[in-house]
Amino acid sequence: MFHFHQGKAQKIIRFISFQGKRQEENMVDKSDIFFGEDPFKIFKRWIEEAVNTEINDPDAIALSTVDSAGMPNVRMVLLREIEDSSFVFYTNYGSVKSREISNNQLAAFVWHSKSLRRQIRVRGQVEKENGKMADLYYQSRSLKSRVGAWASVQSQPLDSRSHLMEKVEYFEKKYGDQPDRPPFWGGWRIKPLEIEFWADGEARLHDRFRWSRATLEDSWDVQRLNP
Repeated sequence: MFHFHQGKAQKIIRFISFQGKRQEENMVDKSDIFFGEDPFKIFKRWIEEAVNTEINDPDAIALSTVDSAGMPNVRMVLLREIEDSSFVFYTNYGSVKSREISNNQLAAFVWHSKSLRRQIRVRGQVEKENGKMADLYYQSRSLKSRVGAWASVQSQPLDSRSHLMEKVEYFEKKYGDQPDRPPFWGGWRIKPLEIEFWADGEARLHDRFRWSRATLEDSWDVQRLNP
């Protein structure tokens, strides 16, 4: 049986007490706009606030992927779903972003609100959303957007704008006003391993809280970060 030396035991108890107090202070300090024990609820709350202040697309995110050579790519997409444990956007599965995601099943994005002076960074694992949920979202789009998904061979070279519009006209005639979701178009679900909330601070002394976990099954570890 292992026995603590009394002096060492007292030091360890004080250390544990200190660490617990530091953690408690850290969580107490996480107040106001950062308050909450669920990062997805905090994310939703921030976006809901941005809906009232942003001029366009409060759900726009800069999505980052990496190609087979390790060269990063970034582009703006629309974040269409915030689920209880993941984030979903939709695109053509033949696009560059989709091909790069398929290679390593990883992605990152940043959401930024200029009006609120806040941002959220996310990194995680990715899987396809290619079922009923994708069907429902596709049907919620305007008819022209649904037809456009059929007409565009996303990311591939295009001879001319007129050629694209000819294809749009072709698919309009072919499918009428009820086109089904193309088999090459659907969603990607990002399951985060890290979410960082950032808010602008006076004199660039910004507030940052990082939620992180080693695996998707682990509990979140929350830390305040230096600006």
